[in-house]
Amino acid sequence: MKLYYAAASPFVRKVMVLLHETGQLDSVAIHDVATSPVAPSADVQVSNPLAKIPALERNDGPALYDSRVICAFLDERAGGRLYGGGWDTKLLEATADGIMDAAVLMSYEKRLRPEEKQWDEWLAAQQSKVLGGCAALNARWMSHLQGPLDMGQIAVACALSYVDFRHPDAGWRQGNEALADWFADFESRPSMQATKPPAG
Repeated sequence: MKLYYAAASPFVRKVMVLLHETGQLDSVAIHDVATSPVAPSADVQVSNPLAKIPALERNDGPALYDSRVICAFLDERAGGRLYGGGWDTKLLEATADGIMDAAVLMSYEKRLRPEEKQWDEWLAAQQSKVLGGCAALNARWMSHLQGPLDMGQIAVACALSYVDFRHPDAGWRQGNEALADWFADFESRPSMQATKPPAG
């Protein structure tokens, strides 16, 4: 199998952390690509008509895309333990992916759009989604986050790490001390340390 990959993507990182946690890293070839909404990779577009990463080429079927689809496939391949929490796990993953979506849109606005065209109200609205998601995690999901490892936890950790990586002044820890403490512990896992995005 071949995974289309960019180290800074939190959606790709979810897949990479899963591969580490389930011992499947050696079964997937990592293909590093440079891609963006305004300059999509032709290689990626062959596997994913939406030209988005991650995309996973399989030996025995069509390529898979969308991180949740890829993670569910790889988890099933490894025995299916990371979605054992059922709908709670899936909802937690969806919340984390929503935080990632908002944070990535903020990054695109700041990094790809000319400064004179950047929309402050748009940035504020996306940051509100990040902070709202974090507040919900802190208020509703701490018992799940502190339970047995699952895909929801992996997704939340990748989302929070990306916010720190691209938006260090977002202030998501304020008022969310339980979530911040959980993240500090989870971030020390070998799978998280091995998949840290590069600085810059």
